[in-house]
Amino acid sequence: MTSTARFHFPFIAASQAQKEVTHNEALARLDALAHLVLLDRDLTAPPAASDGDSYLVATGGSGDWAGQDGNIASYVDGAWGFYPAVLGMLAYVADEGTLAVYTAVGWKNYGALLSEVATVSRSPSGAESRIGTVEEELTLSGASVSSSIVIPDRAIVFGVSSRTTEAVTGVWQYHVGISGEAEKFGGYLGIAEGSTNAGVIGPQAFYADTPILITANGDTGSFTGGKVRVVIHTFLPIVPQE
Repeated sequence: MTSTARFHFPFIAASQAQKEVTHNEALARLDALAHLVLLDRDLTAPPAASDGDSYLVATGGSGDWAGQDGNIASYVDGAWGFYPAVLGMLAYVADEGTLAVYTAVGWKNYGALLSEVATVSRSPSGAESRIGTVEEELTLSGASVSSSIVIPDRAIVFGVSSRTTEAVTGVWQYHVGISGEAEKFGGYLGIAEGSTNAGVIGPQAFYADTPILITANGDTGSFTGGKVRVVIHTFLPIVPQE
């Protein structure tokens, strides 16, 4: 045998000259494939890259990636090297925040990592099911404050949870909801630091990007201070991509 069985790391032959060439080639392969990180698996043309960057070449590879569909492309010393995937290989797909495993029928998602929006399943056509847990801390002032994070268009919402992270002043309580439904995710909530509410609702679909609204409740009807963290809990279907 001149190389290892699975990853084809080259062996140093007996009495071989320039052994460092063979050894360095094996190290380069090992560095590319061990604890594999794929920056993207949807590209067909090679992007600008830095040493150590790796990608999975999508169907229709072009330029320096022509003829390398399905292979792992690793950029080292100004050039691309290409390696076939091996059964059971595990990779972190960086732009998707998920793990993928190479099976007898190709790459399959192994599981989403902990992230604000994670893909939990995907069909061959690119349709996805995403679970979202997105948060923002809002500084309170005036009669109400609107979030910059939104319930996404076409998302199904399970609830919006909240936590008073800095004691709220100027009012007795506050509401968490949306425009036109001030108490949708919780009304008359505690103003003391550490007060929390799990604002669950029956799963409901939203058909436009919708911010969360925190509304003051009390004699003055106006916040003079305090901070509240809100968290939107959603399911989002992604349509087939082909």
